[in-house]
Amino acid sequence: MKETPSASRTGNALLRWMPLAFLAVLGVSFGAVSPRFLTINNLSAILVQSSWLAVVALGMNFVLLTAGVDLSVGSTMYLAAVTVSMGLSASPVWVCVLGSMLVGTVFGAINASLIVRLRLPAFIATLSTIFIGRGLGLYLSSTRIVYASTAVAGFGRAAWWGVAAPLWIVGAATICTWALLKQTPMGPYVRSIGADAEGARRAGVPVSTVTFGVYMLCGACAGLGGFISLSQTSAASGAFGQSAEFLAIAAAVLGGTSLFGGRGSLWAPLIGAVLITTVQNGLAMINANPYAYPVITGTVIFVAALLDSLRSGAIVRLSRRSIILGRGSV
Repeated sequence: MKETPSASRTGNALLRWMPLAFLAVLGVSFGAVSPRFLTINNLSAILVQSSWLAVVALGMNFVLLTAGVDLSVGSTMYLAAVTVSMGLSASPVWVCVLGSMLVGTVFGAINASLIVRLRLPAFIATLSTIFIGRGLGLYLSSTRIVYASTAVAGFGRAAWWGVAAPLWIVGAATICTWALLKQTPMGPYVRSIGADAEGARRAGVPVSTVTFGVYMLCGACAGLGGFISLSQTSAASGAFGQSAEFLAIAAAVLGGTSLFGGRGSLWAPLIGAVLITTVQNGLAMINANPYAYPVITGTVIFVAALLDSLRSGAIVRLSRRSIILGRGSV
């Protein structure tokens, strides 16, 4: 009987480490097929390539923790890229960064208003703003490709102290979100809302204010992710940012954040973003058919949802066993 609590703790630990184990298996598998995959240069490239997704997923992580969803982040990325390319082309990089975040924050506030003030379901509200955001971006750009300024494009290729510039932004975004999640009341508030919004409201949690802030944060991260992606590609067409919302959700869930809210960690979106980029990079390394990429990406998203469901069920069963055993040992 005494071994059961230890088994429960072991089971919980295995569930938490599952994403890293999955990442290790992918790395070994791709490395076995293509020796170039495990080189230092390629592994560094994977981190840089995942930078925009990591930042977007950090914001999505907060939304998922509240049991919400934001399907408009791809459109927000595109709108931010258009704004930076057309309206801030002569501005220094730091102004472009702030401008992209401002665009995202405003768009996040629109989503929050629809959800909190008008009480629309998050899925419906953000589904509608997908088309609004992309349509506005296409209108501003006259459906033409927009190009990054020399300064912005240079930022995407720059490195400081041997670390690529986009990774410095990922580091800053991670520190900021860590502070919000771990060092302020927002962290417990977000998790309590995701676990039981009505119960959190009765306990005195400012549910509306926190939810509003979470969607604004998600929008700001999407705008910042749009800036990073623009600096790396140097151009944005009408398809810029498409499907980014599904990749961001998959990244957070693959890393361990629950689609059902209330459970997740700060590192989940970072691990998931690297994992998804590893898949994409590995497929390119082994010269896979490009038409198979959407199929593989869809499979990754399916696996993310399946793993989340299995993790949630397993954690509930392990928790029940611990409670029952605890009662029996008294």
